[in-house]
Amino acid sequence: MKIEELEAERTWLAFDPMRQLRPHLTSTGFVRLVNEIQRPEGYRLVASWDGEFGRVVAALGFRQVTSLAAGRHLAIDDLTTLLAARGRGHATRLLAWADREARRLGCEHIHLDADTHRHEAHRLALRAGYSISAFHLTRRV
Repeated sequence: MKIEELEAERTWLAFDPMRQLRPHLTSTGFVRLVNEIQRPEGYRLVASWDGEFGRVVAALGFRQVTSLAAGRHLAIDDLTTLLAARGRGHATRLLAWADREARRLGCEHIHLDADTHRHEAHRLALRAGYSISAFHLTRRV
């Protein structure tokens, strides 16, 4: 298992795991959205490689954010693992990588959003020391 940050020219490597979390995206659309819109806004992408699969099987996308409520923190927007590679520690290691990066950047917290129906993600985050501290409310406009 190898964890590494992906630069723009390698964004495409994270598409397979991201497709499971964001099925509405095409590979071209994913790369374009990440590289042309999200990266300029501070989005970064980290991948977990699995030697048995020979490719990226998990990905974490995040931004460094400063808010009045939380101060400087990492906001994890995306965390996903291919179904066939779940249970091998990829997401746990990606969260550990994010923790080290947050400390390096001087962040006070890490925030992780997980849809209400993603119970496995909730269990993973709780085991990793996260707590449910707020409700994230949305409204379509």
